Parts: sequence; C-alpha cells; structure tokens
Amino acid sequence: MRFFNTEGPVVPEGHYSVPPLQRWDLEEVLTLIAQKKYFLLHAPRQTGKTTCLLALANYLNREGRYRAVYANLEGAQAYREQVDRALATVVTDIAAWARDWTADAEAPGLGREVLATPPPGSALGVFLTRWCERSPQPLALLLDEVDALVGDTLISLLRQLRVGYPKRPAQ
Repeated sequence: MRFFNTEGPVVPEGHYSVPPLQRWDLEEVLTLIAQKKYFLLHAPRQTGKTTCLLALANYLNREGRYRAVYANLEGAQAYREQVDRALATVVTDIAAWARDWTADAEAPGLGREVLATPPPGSALGVFLTRWCERSPQPLALLLDEVDALVGDTLISLLRQLRVGYPKRPAQ
C-alpha cells in the first residue's frame, strides 16, 4: 500500500512522490560536480532535500564516474561545542556511510586510524585527504544535516572542507 510520506526520506516503492531527480535541474547539478565545485541545497524542512541527495548519490554511483557517498551528520549535534568529539563523530559517520554506500570496507578502519593520530580538530581534513588518495574515482561527498552543527563545531567542519578543497587530486 503506497501513501504520502511526510516524516523522512521518500522510498519510491512505498510512497507517492515526484521523482526526486526531476525536482531540480539535474544537468546543472551534474555540471557543478564535473567542475569540482561545491554547492548547497537549501529549502524548508520536509521538502525533500534528503530524498534528493539520496537519489543523487544512487545516480552518481550507478553512472560509475564518481564514488558518491551520502552522509548524515546529525549524530554530531549532541556534542555541541565539544569540537573534538563532534568531529570524531563526523569522521566515524562518513566512514560508516562510505562502507554502506560504496561497499568500502576499509573506510571505517581508515577513520579509526586517522582519529588515533592527529588531533581530532583536523581529523576530517586528514581523513578526506587519505580517503580520496586511495579512491579509484573522484569522490562526490553529499553531506546532510550540516545545519544541525553549531558554533565552533560547524566552523571547524567548514574550515577543514575549505582548506582541503584546493588540495584535491587533479582527477
């Protein structure tokens, strides 16, 4: 029995929905990704952002040109101003989503290795650098619920992404 879902991501087999990749200009999004740009998807609550990100990750992985990983960062919200613990959660969560989305069984071990060495405040940047270096394809990282992070945790995450951006591989 299909029904209208208003509580979370839409599952097309069980929910009535507009096909998520038709809700935005897919060609524009693919162009941004091909140009190695980062972008923000902003809309009110319960309007389908997560559903669209999940569909985009699936599309990119099926296409095979990118290794696309969706990751929900909401779990780090509990640590508020405890930057090291929040970012350790972000690294752990991205690694777990990578395992689930791309069958990258080594990502969680890499996350633990990174968290054991540099200060957790720089762990995200170090993890993403090492992970991308060993990836056979360019990484398309789709982060959801970043707005759940606050204060220094959000600033640290954004700064590590920005600092790492020009260090990306030339793929």
